Amino acid sequence: MLKNKRSIKRSERASRKEKEQRKKVFRAKSWGLPREAVRSLSQRLQGFHQRYAWCFQTKTRDASHRAFEYVSGLLRMTSERNFATIGRMTHSAEQNMHHFMSNSPWSGRDVLLQVRAEIQAVAEFQAGGMLLLDESADEKASDKSVGAGKQHNGRLGKVETSQVGTFLAYVNQNVWTWIDAELFLPAAWFNRKKAALCKKLGVPRERKFATKIELGYQMIERVAAEGFPFEAVGFDALYGRSLWLRRKLWEASITYMGDIPEDTRVYLTEPEYGLPQSKTGKKPYTRRRVLCEDKGVEVRSLVRHLEFNPVRVRAVERGFLCNEFARLRVWTAKDEYEPREETLLVRRDAEGKLHYALSNAAASTPIEKLAWMKCARHFIERSNQDAKSELGYADFRAQKYLAWEHHLALTVLASWFIAQTQHEWQLKYERDDSLKAEFESEVLPRLSMANVREMLRAAMPLPQLTPDEATNLVVRHLVNRARSRKSRIKHANYRMSPS
Repeated sequence: MLKNKRSIKRSERASRKEKEQRKKVFRAKSWGLPREAVRSLSQRLQGFHQRYAWCFQTKTRDASHRAFEYVSGLLRMTSERNFATIGRMTHSAEQNMHHFMSNSPWSGRDVLLQVRAEIQAVAEFQAGGMLLLDESADEKASDKSVGAGKQHNGRLGKVETSQVGTFLAYVNQNVWTWIDAELFLPAAWFNRKKAALCKKLGVPRERKFATKIELGYQMIERVAAEGFPFEAVGFDALYGRSLWLRRKLWEASITYMGDIPEDTRVYLTEPEYGLPQSKTGKKPYTRRRVLCEDKGVEVRSLVRHLEFNPVRVRAVERGFLCNEFARLRVWTAKDEYEPREETLLVRRDAEGKLHYALSNAAASTPIEKLAWMKCARHFIERSNQDAKSELGYADFRAQKYLAWEHHLALTVLASWFIAQTQHEWQLKYERDDSLKAEFESEVLPRLSMANVREMLRAAMPLPQLTPDEATNLVVRHLVNRARSRKSRIKHANYRMSPS
């Protein structure tokens, strides 16, 4: 009988402990989310914005309140984040918002410079950071938007009328954000036929044609000149197969990890390089080149000779990313580029697919470091996805060059607000270690951009319109459409009238 009573008490204690643990699992503070911090997100955003207010002051006015309205709209709204809708939802006149974004002479570059300066000042980011280079395309209805034209759209998987940006992201300690970008202008935009349209859309006169690869290097060079802390640059095969880009980074003493196609040719020993012997009676050669007839071997043919080893790269939602990696020192050379020794890194993923990359990292670099550099490209894809789906970058509909530059700057500003909040809260508010045991996991899920936006919407709710306000908005919309139709008819009649 006594044993039964003791057994019952132990069972009751275990039950109470289990209930207490269950409560702890759903306690916000256990996850490093004190309610007072969440409630003050609105004040946090306002304080964050004050540090950037100077960027929106021109010679004639202070438009910083418009910038706050726009950024808060990007962060809180869930769809149709265009100029007109953001203006309506933040009680800002649509015309004023259009002027602020498309015509006001404030510098988007100043905003990006300030974001990079703040990242550079974070003590935890002084080591371990990486720059990630990529492009991203957005479909356009016509070629009248700046930079739009028939070009490859990776999201659609085909050539379509698109606007393409080349983006530079930063990743460190599970924090990622865009830090710079350039709008790619196809060569056709520098023809005389486009001169009038370029002037109308405000394309800077000093802007010259540059490939996406050249734009990418310009950004890396710009960021490096600012003393921005990073250990390496990562990029996909579009950039990685460019010997020009890899040599420019090498000459600048910048470590890179660039994806390459499987048919890329490399040499297993240093090829002979110099001036070819001139034929009798011919002018002597003045350009050096690879002298051996051997054209090297394709990297895919080397796989069977490599020894692969498993490497646990980083924590992911499903546990840990663990792939097999192999490396080999090879030589690369082509035309005017003299031979250089690089590391060929081959990754075999969980499905058995092979991925190839070249790096100028020191031969003594641990395979674990190379593997991390190779897999870090995941974060530029996350940066692109977050900016487009969570912050409304893809909702951009304006045509002017300045509008694109302004929209980019404020999207980056919104992204950095989220990233900074994630990082600072992680340092300031500790999570309950018992959660790891509860979920039998070494790593707990990080606070996502969607999580922060959800809490910000609650702390800083969007205004709910009264029936009268909604009716007035519809009336203004109808008036604008009628004016637009009147203007189009007037211009059409003017073109059709005899001269």
